[in-house]
Amino acid sequence: QVQLVESGGGSVQAGGSLRLTCAASEYRYSRFCMGWFRQAPGKERERVATISYRLSTTAYADSVRGRFTISLDNAKKTLTLQMNSLKPEDTAMYYCALGPLYTSNCATVQYGSWGQGTQVTVSS
Repeated sequence: QVQLVESGGGSVQAGGSLRLTCAASEYRYSRFCMGWFRQAPGKERERVATISYRLSTTAYADSVRGRFTISLDNAKKTLTLQMNSLKPEDTAMYYCALGPLYTSNCATVQYGSWGQGTQVTVSS
């Protein structure tokens, strides 16, 4: 299993910004995707954003498109999620994940490696 460690969560007022980072211990696959997922209490886990290694193809949930930006620094093996214009409904535990890519779409990836999560709380 690839080890993933998230950081950067915290509490912020609505309209504010946070930057989440996820450090990967290694790149085990030649083709893979990394993504940010979130889960709020009582709700199902939601895919927030994904990015493919090498192609850097990105995809976003409708609820965050235009406000969040995902990026991957290959040299540092670090995934970043820049979150702007935060809303109270963005409050959740955020997890990064990694999985091998066998198609051209990160939505088909089985994410087998997960971080421990970092809490994001947005107050109104």
